[in-house]
Amino acid sequence: MTHTPHEIAEEFPEYTQAIHDLKMSDTYFANLVEAYHDLNRQIHRMETEVEPVTTLTEEEARKRRVALKDEIANYLRNYTASGGAA
Repeated sequence: MTHTPHEIAEEFPEYTQAIHDLKMSDTYFANLVEAYHDLNRQIHRMETEVEPVTTLTEEEARKRRVALKDEIANYLRNYTASGGAA
């Protein structure tokens, strides 16, 4: 399979350590990242037509990915602003 774009570590390289720390210590964050990862893989399969879907289905999935990414970004900003306290 080809490289899947939009992976969390690529999207937020400045938060690599915070992502790792939160995934290990914060169940909510770990589940959020897992949901993003799963959805991102689904979208990649849609885009490469491994799993063909309607345009509307693909657009809705992309909107959900953006919403998850925004939530992750806010979580990371809050975490680092608080000095790394989850």
